[in-house]
Amino acid sequence: MAVALNLKSAPGTALHRKIYQEWREGILSGRFRRGERVPSTRDLAATLGIARSTVTTAYEQLTAEGYFESARGSGTFVCRELPETLLHARRPATASRAAESPVAAEPIRLSRYASELSDPRLLQPPVPAGWLRLSHWRPDLDHFPWAIWHRLMKRHLGSSATHLFDYADSPAGHEPLRREITAYLARSRAVNCSPDQVVVVNGSQQGLDLCTRILIDRGDEVALENPGYQGARQIFQAFGARLTAAAMDSDGVIPASLSPKARLVYVTPSHQFPTGVSMSVARRLELIEWARRHGAVIIEDDYDSEYRYSGAPLPAMQGLAKGVPVFYIGTFSKVMFPGMRIGYVIVPPALAGVFQRVKWLADRQTPLLEQAALADFLREGHLERHTRKMRRVYGRRREVMVASVSKYFGSKAQVLGDEAGMHALVRFEDDGVAARAVANRVQLASSEGYYQGEAPKNEFVFGFSCVTESQLREAIRRLATHT
Repeated sequence: MAVALNLKSAPGTALHRKIYQEWREGILSGRFRRGERVPSTRDLAATLGIARSTVTTAYEQLTAEGYFESARGSGTFVCRELPETLLHARRPATASRAAESPVAAEPIRLSRYASELSDPRLLQPPVPAGWLRLSHWRPDLDHFPWAIWHRLMKRHLGSSATHLFDYADSPAGHEPLRREITAYLARSRAVNCSPDQVVVVNGSQQGLDLCTRILIDRGDEVALENPGYQGARQIFQAFGARLTAAAMDSDGVIPASLSPKARLVYVTPSHQFPTGVSMSVARRLELIEWARRHGAVIIEDDYDSEYRYSGAPLPAMQGLAKGVPVFYIGTFSKVMFPGMRIGYVIVPPALAGVFQRVKWLADRQTPLLEQAALADFLREGHLERHTRKMRRVYGRRREVMVASVSKYFGSKAQVLGDEAGMHALVRFEDDGVAARAVANRVQLASSEGYYQGEAPKNEFVFGFSCVTESQLREAIRRLATHT
């Protein structure tokens, strides 16, 4: 083990004493752990470029005072049990004086980007132990076909090919995966693209970040659904965009409400977040025509598109748009598992090159091994089979949630949005719901943070995908129970 010791301080102090002090202070501060092996005197002397006898003198003192112990034939170690007096040793006088009279550090000047990241809601709070959670809309990992995934991963781990462990030929991603994504989206979402337009990214959030980098300058106007996805709003704000609220109704964004100065429009048309509304085909065409007239770009975040529990699937806006630039963003985090961190952006053909260069500067590439396994997962039909299964599971859970809300709250609660996705918006005519949730250990997610401007009272985003039917019934019962 190579150890870094600072021997430049305290001029005039003997070298063996400096070595002794560095080890002693490191042990007491926890830098060197108890029972940890230390370098031999020969190795440390060679590392420091000093005489071995100097190191030996320091080690002998450390051993004598109970910091080091030697085991014949095994080496020298930090003592597991230090003398009680040493554990509570007073700090050196210089350290005490420094603590009593701290010198104020100069504040670090942040970039304009970092200065916009002051919202504490960027990071989700942890779930307290023992609480029922309606605040997350993640996939239920207990139903994922792990045996198949492990087999596909082992297939590529056992391959003699080394290209999966090297830099990628292209930052756009593994070519077989891009071909499979192209075919999958053509079948399921009526997306019109070639593999050259597909860029594999580390989840939809990175895709959105990269889109913003190439489309938005500070001061540009961006239209965002209101209420809308916080993750998009926070990225746009961090890059200095001026946000304008796009009004919503039961068909989605109202194009007539959009500012004609908007450079970009961000929408989640398949299952709007958080309202749960699906944008009608007529409204999609109207928005595309609005973008054509005003020279605007559309970002279509196809959130929750896989899970629709009634009616026929709606075609993606990207496939309907002719001559209007649409960046189509999707992810496998919701339909498979979030830890994979693989998503994709379908880029307009003219911008594929610059998008790849931006991706290259961001992180070079998304891990190739998982991309190769995912390509097989798609090609062999496992994803579509898994999606059909989970559509039934989540659809049933949504039914249980709706029935439970009706049972315990009746007309004093309303479940909003379409029969789709992994979450629903629930509005209560009951001012005590939030307090009862805390008292009865149910974690809720208020919709307040998703609005630009004033938000409705007592409105919450209910995630039903990662809780069982019995947990849903119990959580909603608790919300109605007075303690």
